[in-house]
Amino acid sequence: MVMFQTTEKGRYLLRIETSFSRLLGCDLPILVAPMFLVSNVDMVVAAGEAGAVGSFPALNVRPVEKLQGWLQEIRRRSNKPYGVNLIVNRSNPYLQQQIEICLACQVPLFIASLGNPSQLIEKAHAAGSKVFCDVIGLEHARKAVSVGADGLIAVSSGAGGHAGAISPFALVPYLKQQFPQVPIVAAGSISDGRGMAAAFALGADGVSMGTRFIASSECPVVDEYKQAIVASSPEDIVLTYKMDGVAANVINTPYVQKIGTELGWLEKRLLRSSRLRHWLMGLRVLNSMPLLKNAVEKSTWKKLWGAGQGAGLVKDIKPTAELLERIVREYEAVRAHLPAGVEHKA
Repeated sequence: MVMFQTTEKGRYLLRIETSFSRLLGCDLPILVAPMFLVSNVDMVVAAGEAGAVGSFPALNVRPVEKLQGWLQEIRRRSNKPYGVNLIVNRSNPYLQQQIEICLACQVPLFIASLGNPSQLIEKAHAAGSKVFCDVIGLEHARKAVSVGADGLIAVSSGAGGHAGAISPFALVPYLKQQFPQVPIVAAGSISDGRGMAAAFALGADGVSMGTRFIASSECPVVDEYKQAIVASSPEDIVLTYKMDGVAANVINTPYVQKIGTELGWLEKRLLRSSRLRHWLMGLRVLNSMPLLKNAVEKSTWKKLWGAGQGAGLVKDIKPTAELLERIVREYEAVRAHLPAGVEHKA
């Protein structure tokens, strides 16, 4: 149910109630996704103050000791729920420090990616925090739920950055069918209220949007990156393994075309080794971070920009609050025009 209220300043208070919004205490079941080297404090605060849940990857903060400062600033500027994304496999050498700092600052939501979340879940639950896990299929989801995940983020094909291979039309209802006891958040190619309505029709309890908010006023990336999002079509998004060996969607810039999107035969062979995989991924992340950082912070011919297929629906750059209000109004308009029933005749 969507509720609109007018404040004294003439703005609208928006609220959509689902199991996701009830669990986290937010007004909107929308997660502004944590984006590597993109998300920052301003984006998190703006999302929270507009009713959504803002988030950022802990790896965006270097050195790790500065993470406490980010968390303190978020809490100083907003009392709304927010999330921190942690890479929970061995490729993240800062994981234990990140967990301890986040728990000390009472982070309300953790988003676990690329690994076994059991240790994080145990510590987070002891502190009263929630943990949602990124999953791309049943195997990941089953493991996450078995160790106590509070929710699942169904990362589908077409998602920006690290992406799954299954269509959201299959993945979201499949996971909801298998795990009705936890909220399912749909992620992948959702950029407006139409996508949100479709996700809820599939059984999702929330949606995760990243690419749409790269083209926001608060996003700190270079304007060239934002304009590339606005100008891109779904066909301009390609899947690459060059970042860290894991499938990721990026804009098909001339630089991406030059370096290619496939790994060499030796790297493919090494990544098949369970013992070497985590270390190779970590090494690739460390090696690629300066390139990725330069691409989002300044003009360079080495343009490696993460984006999902939903970029084709992004046509402007606006403040986060305005975008969220528009998304909810689009969602409500779709709901209002859905047919109550369809008559079939032979």
